[in-house]
Amino acid sequence: MTKPKEHAIPCDLDRPDEVFELAAELFRVMSAPMRLKIISCLCDGEKNVSYLLSKIGTTQPNMSQHLNTLYKNGVLGKRRDGVQIHYRIIDDRIPALCRAVCTKIETEGSFKAA
Repeated sequence: MTKPKEHAIPCDLDRPDEVFELAAELFRVMSAPMRLKIISCLCDGEKNVSYLLSKIGTTQPNMSQHLNTLYKNGVLGKRRDGVQIHYRIIDDRIPALCRAVCTKIETEGSFKAA
């Protein structure tokens, strides 16, 4: 009897160091659960801060801090409409990356449901 082949993930260390540095920076920006919630909320389009606050349980100062981090790092774009500020995802890699990681975690049962 032959052993089934293990599914090996190719290891590509021939990439330039800059690729790994940029990937690490992207993961750092997305490392806060609150930022992942914000990204998830914005996946289907632009939302204003009031809407985000109504969907995500946090304070306005905390929300502003996370939105600012995502904006400064080129993940989000923003526009002002009167007193409201609207945010949208401008880095197309982000939603796909978040979905892939969250789906993998959820489908493999790597978490404990509350």
